[in-house]
Amino acid sequence: MGEIKRIGILTSGGDCAGLNAVIRSVVHHAIGTYGWEVVGIQEATQGLMENPPKAIALHRDNIDHLLMMGGTFLGTTNKGNPFAFPMGDGTVKDRTEDIIAGYRQLGLDALIGIGGDGSLAILRRIAQQGGINLVGIPKTIDNDVGATEISIGFDTATNIATEALDRLHFTAASHNRVMVLEVMGRDAGHIALAAGIGGGADIILIPEIPYRIESVCNKIRQRQAQGKNFCLVMVSEAVRTELGDQVKQIQQFGEDRYGGIGKYIAEQIAQRTGAETRVTVLGHIQRGGIPSPFDRLLGSVFGVAAVDLIAAGKFDHMVAWRNRQTISVPIEEAIQTYQTVKLDGALVKTARGLGICLGND
Repeated sequence: MGEIKRIGILTSGGDCAGLNAVIRSVVHHAIGTYGWEVVGIQEATQGLMENPPKAIALHRDNIDHLLMMGGTFLGTTNKGNPFAFPMGDGTVKDRTEDIIAGYRQLGLDALIGIGGDGSLAILRRIAQQGGINLVGIPKTIDNDVGATEISIGFDTATNIATEALDRLHFTAASHNRVMVLEVMGRDAGHIALAAGIGGGADIILIPEIPYRIESVCNKIRQRQAQGKNFCLVMVSEAVRTELGDQVKQIQQFGEDRYGGIGKYIAEQIAQRTGAETRVTVLGHIQRGGIPSPFDRLLGSVFGVAAVDLIAAGKFDHMVAWRNRQTISVPIEEAIQTYQTVKLDGALVKTARGLGICLGND
């Protein structure tokens, strides 16, 4: 490996809180400790496809304001697989060589890619094809990257969902209503479970635990019999109908995405119990806003660790958080394991111990 002089950094996939903290950390450590140049690549791999590549030089005097900013100031994308990139004429084209050429044109010696399991898998494949020195950093509000105990963005998303449930609590009690809150989480129920416990939900439905509507309704009836004529129901977007059907919505460009299970649950509750129900879909509010202190801290820790991996020549690895410290794991290993909610884990046991209905009681 030659001497490292110039590194690039990009964010890929959906945005989340804490990404800018990573960028700031990388810039401070790479320049201040090692004397490297740092280049921010705009709009993820799509920025590298352009000629010239879309990129900006990053300096310590122009990144300090980033710590408390949400999103990613470099821009990102979660559309367009570069191995089959949709072209304007309706065809698809393999654009990976264009990405590799963009990396070479920028004169980079290594690349830090911040993404979830899907983005990291694509980046790794490109890196292997082009001989790119890649280091990965995990980010996803879903917290489903198996090799790390927590990913950037999860804490902020959980805080926002918890606050939403707090706010719904008072209006539910004021009007004797059942409030259903639908939150993100792709195919893992981490946000719903953590925020549901933290926000005092009476019922939490997650995709890992099959439920029966009658169990949900029985919980509501039990509360009514106790004189508690309101109820808080937390539902993860990936929960299916009782018959096992996925609930999705068709988006602008023909993509189908989760959305609507909260409405289904609310309708079933209203029909079976006669309770007045309301639905709130939190959606992308969970991705935006000011990052929590922990996401700022985790982003800063991961940024420093990623730079140190480059200095050590430890490429094709991802930084991770385990046992209150950073470690590194091969990216291939990191993306092999999809981390869903463990049915025998502490949070499921806690929910049951608190008397929260998980739908299969």
